[in-house]
Amino acid sequence: MPKAKKMGRPKLPKGHAKGVIRPVRFTEADLKLFERAAKASEHKTLSGWIRHTLRQAAENNSHATN
Repeated sequence: MPKAKKMGRPKLPKGHAKGVIRPVRFTEADLKLFERAAKASEHKTLSGWIRHTLRQAAENNSHATN
């Protein structure tokens, strides 16, 4: 008897995932502040705003130390 197909989307091949997930804990006040900033920005999503803001901070910090 053949195996039944698994439910859901099939797993992606290694190296094809969108990105790595890193859990981060925020206070309610910080989260509300970040969500407002994200909506007011060109990025619109919280995760997009966080990625952009962290990348910018990292690039500015690396330029300052060189």
